[in-house]
Formats: sequence, structure tokens, C-alpha cells
Amino acid sequence: MNQPIAAQPPGITWTRLLLPLALLSVYLIWGSTYMAISVALQSWPPFMMASIRFLIAGAALYAGLRMRGIPSPTRRQWLNAAFAGSLLLGIGNGAVCYAQQTVASGLAAIAIASMPLFAAIFGVIYKTWPSRVEWLGLVIGFSGVILLNFGNGLDGSPLGAVALIMAACAWAFGSVWSQRQDMPPALMNTAAQMLCGGVILGVVALLHGERLHAMPSLPATLSLAYLIVFGSLVAFSAYLYLLNNVRPLLATSYAYVNPPVAVLLGMLFLGEQVHGIDVFAMLVILAGVALIAFSKATRRAPTTSGS
Repeated sequence: MNQPIAAQPPGITWTRLLLPLALLSVYLIWGSTYMAISVALQSWPPFMMASIRFLIAGAALYAGLRMRGIPSPTRRQWLNAAFAGSLLLGIGNGAVCYAQQTVASGLAAIAIASMPLFAAIFGVIYKTWPSRVEWLGLVIGFSGVILLNFGNGLDGSPLGAVALIMAACAWAFGSVWSQRQDMPPALMNTAAQMLCGGVILGVVALLHGERLHAMPSLPATLSLAYLIVFGSLVAFSAYLYLLNNVRPLLATSYAYVNPPVAVLLGMLFLGEQVHGIDVFAMLVILAGVALIAFSKATRRAPTTSGS
């Protein structure tokens, strides 16, 4: 008598499908958001645009989670989310939007690729000292940052260059700090940070005197909608899924893919020019980031069990 064939658990099939889709999302969507920001800035002021993006995305995600019965963050978690959101989104994303008024989208993505370098430095605050290989990665990576600032793209926009470095520093410190705090769980953390970051960006927009002087163009409004739906909701959800299902090295590999994607899209659709020294700086920065990432993976390897 033939033995019945056991049915394959549906979760396995979905996992095999969701993992590559999630990777493609953070690779392509986050790489394309720099171009979307440049298009949106043709009509929308930078801080107002960022505020609208995160308020709408955060409100939609928060409402959906509450309807599913997910509890609201505690008072402590709201305070922590507000501080993290002010760093990651208020300064991090807000400074990128400000810089992209004068800096090409591809160059902005290259500069933000230096974020893991600053994260390694800020780890020292919590006594996470870099290894020798990580120190080498820091030296190489920051050499690339210096090269980028002396390149043809950023030397004509000193305020944009400073804003991008501030953005990378703020995102790095916010990431390091929030890992050690009482934060809301999973997607509720994303919703809370987007809501708080959106409010802070709205205040900055008011203080900056931003106003809409004309009806935004259709391409600019569609780009803002793309940032809300895909850049914030889809890509952030995909990233959280990856963090919970794959090794951190794979989940954060978007840092290596986003800059080339942003550079290519900027050249193809926005007519941006990227010079040889800028491309070389990108390769140097990514080499330093790779050394840090692989060194951390090697140090963690003995404590993980094989499967």
C-alpha cells in the first residue's frame, strides 16, 4: 500500500516567496526613494513633504494595527519612539530632503551609505569597541566620505554636504540608542516613530516658513504618494520582516545596493551626472562598510547554532 504524500506546510512556500520579495523591496524601493524625493521637491518644500509622508503613513499603519487589536505603546514607549523618530526621521530623513534641493539623488544615497560607519563609532558609547578589522573598515570608509566631499558633486553644495553627514550621524545614533530602549513591538514601533517624526518635521516646516506657493504638479504629488505607500509602508514592513527572519548581515545588505540603484535611476530619469571620483568614493565607502559588517558577522558566528 502506498504511503500518502505529506502535504507541504503552506508557511514554507510563503517564506520562500516572501524572503526574495522582501529583499527586492528594500533593494529597489529604498534605492528609488532618492529619485522620488528629488521629483517631489520640484513642488513640495522639503520638511513639509517629509512631514506629510510620515504622518499619513504612520497614521494608516497605527490605525491598522489598532484595528487588529495591537495595544497602543506605553507612555515610556511613546517618549522613546519620539526621541528615536526625531533622530531617524526628523533629522535623518529631513536633512536628506533638505540636501537634495542642491545635491543629486545618487550622491545623497552614496553619502548616506556611510551610516554604518557612524553606527560603529557610536557603539563605543555602550562599550562596544571595534575590532582591528572594524577599525580598518572605519578608516577606509571615512576616507571614502572625505573623497566624496572633495568630488565634483558635493564641493559646490557645502550646506548639502553638511546636511547629509548630519543625516547619517542622526540615523546611526538613533539606531544604536533605540536598540537598548523600551520600544513598542515590531510594526507598532515603526508607526509610532513615523507619527512622532512627522509631527517634528511639521514643526520644523512651520519654523522654516515653508508654504505651498502653487498647486503641486502631478509628478511631484505622485512621487509623494510613492514615498508614503512604498517607501514608508511597504519597504519598512519588508525590512522588519527580514530582521525577524534572516541574519542581520543579509537584512542590512540594502546599504550596498541602494547607492548604485539611486545613481543609475538618477542618471536614467533625472539626467544627473556622476563623476569618476564620486563612483570611486562610493566603492571605498562600501568597502569600509563591508569590512565592518563581515567582521561583526564573524564575531557573532561562534554563538549561533547551525541549522
